[in-house]
Amino acid sequence: MAAEAGGSDLVQVVALLAAGVIAVPIFKRLGLGSVLGYLTAGLIIGPFGIGLFSDPQAILHVAELGVVMFLFVIGLEMQPSRLWGLRREIFGLGAAQVAICGALLTGAGIVMGFSPLVAFVAGMGFVLSSTAIVMQLLDERGDVATPQGQRVVSILLLEDLAIVPLLALVAFMAPGSHEGDAMSRLNAILIALASLAALVAAGRWLLNPMFQLLALSHAREVMTAAALLVVLGAALAMQLGGLSMAMGAFLAGVLLSESTFRHQLEADIEPFRGILLGLFFLGVGMSLDLGVIAREWPLIAMAVVVYMALKSAGIYTVARLLKANHAEALTRAALLAQGGEFAFVLFASAASVGILNASTNAVLTATVIISMALTPLLMLSLRWILPEGKVSMDGIDVAEGLQGRVLIIGFGRFGQIVSQPLLLRGVDVSIIDNDVEMIRAAATFGFKVYYGDGTRLDILHAAGADNAEAILVCVDNPDATRTIVERIKSEFPLTPVLARAYDRGSALQLIREGIDFQIRETVESALVFGRVALEKLGVDPDEAAEIVADVRHRDQARLEAQLVGGITAGRNYMASNMPVPAPLAQPRRAGRALNDETAGMLAGTESETAK
Repeated sequence: MAAEAGGSDLVQVVALLAAGVIAVPIFKRLGLGSVLGYLTAGLIIGPFGIGLFSDPQAILHVAELGVVMFLFVIGLEMQPSRLWGLRREIFGLGAAQVAICGALLTGAGIVMGFSPLVAFVAGMGFVLSSTAIVMQLLDERGDVATPQGQRVVSILLLEDLAIVPLLALVAFMAPGSHEGDAMSRLNAILIALASLAALVAAGRWLLNPMFQLLALSHAREVMTAAALLVVLGAALAMQLGGLSMAMGAFLAGVLLSESTFRHQLEADIEPFRGILLGLFFLGVGMSLDLGVIAREWPLIAMAVVVYMALKSAGIYTVARLLKANHAEALTRAALLAQGGEFAFVLFASAASVGILNASTNAVLTATVIISMALTPLLMLSLRWILPEGKVSMDGIDVAEGLQGRVLIIGFGRFGQIVSQPLLLRGVDVSIIDNDVEMIRAAATFGFKVYYGDGTRLDILHAAGADNAEAILVCVDNPDATRTIVERIKSEFPLTPVLARAYDRGSALQLIREGIDFQIRETVESALVFGRVALEKLGVDPDEAAEIVADVRHRDQARLEAQLVGGITAGRNYMASNMPVPAPLAQPRRAGRALNDETAGMLAGTESETAK
């Protein structure tokens, strides 16, 4: 009997893997995306297909961990400073969208014949978009890190937070609710806040020391286990506090986003995340009740069309009111038009307290699942509504198997000049850039530039970063520069990395990342410009050169002071044109001489180190 049970379990495991392995490549080949492939495969093998599974909810409970891990990986890319920078999008854009769409959908439910209370629950459940589907689509499009993608992530975060007050409202509005219920919900909110505070404290003071200690063991499997422990532990803490597991994992990722172990954690979690997220979509496909659809298809069809149309209209309106362009607003409306997995939680809670009967719960659940399945098709339709001019790759070679001694990433004006001394010396140089038009222009001047995105580790490997004796980062985007340097320092720690810094703030960030050499893109040209200006004013060339050398020493001393004291430190190293009262002039000159000496000492120390 045990052998038979084990064999049956193994059949189901094989069926799940086979469904994903067969369906996803076919659907991606057809241009329909992986999400729709998983949903269709789940429907086929589920209880309303060939019947290999009878309890899709059991699959969903396990597979929900895929969403949890996905949010953890997203959190690792969200430094607290970046998250703080999105506060207006989260609590402004997100709250406005939830409020307006919720009002529209509640009104629609009343028109369709639901009671006001049922219409409110149905509408607010549909407002909560599917984090799993939206994040997967953003990931496939490569839009997670773009400004447009970050705004969508902000909306999803607010919607994840909204499930807590919505569940409280359902309890308050339940038939027969009383003061005791209100007090219990208040206690639940206090417990949720305590769980949140405990997680933040653990992430701030416990996680980094723990990973440092574990790293000393040099046991890879222990680090992988620790990564899973952090993700699942954070999710459990939030679940026990009545909050979203995905929100807990995201918060844990944010708290570890500035850790030196960030890339290691991401690599450890990625395989589990991908498999479990696919399993989640399979479970959603299995949950689609074809019997309910057959009986209630007119109501379900009307609900899907009306809810998705009104929600899309509300999203588009909010986006345009907040200054998004037409293309971004339309893309956001299509991306977030569906209901999500938190709708199931809200509907189940409403059913348990008597707000929804079994039939209405089944109809609303089917409506949400169908809307989730339609979202990839909506995104595909944007190709015709918003045709994107694809850049031709004719004549462009993609980086693959390059073997140059030096790898140059970015071949704009800066990279072109940097390449000249190396090429004149006969150094074998490999060059990559992601601007197709620039690559073609460079070819007309005799340069061989390969297409490749330096922020991707697989491209760095293909471009020969493994064997390069030096990597020169010459891109003009400070965020991209920092990302590239982080990737290189994590994957190729022994390779010298030289980078172009956009400004002083970027230079400080790169130094903290452990860059071997950085230079602000305008500093040397500005110093030459200033020296020539002095000579045109009649200053002796030797004296002008000496003054410029002094400026360079002061600049270096100020940079070192800022590394310790922040961006405002070291201001006394800068000459100023501010008028100085006569009594203070002499002390100021004395102070300046002292600073000169200090700057000289610092510069001298640096020179000795360089030697």
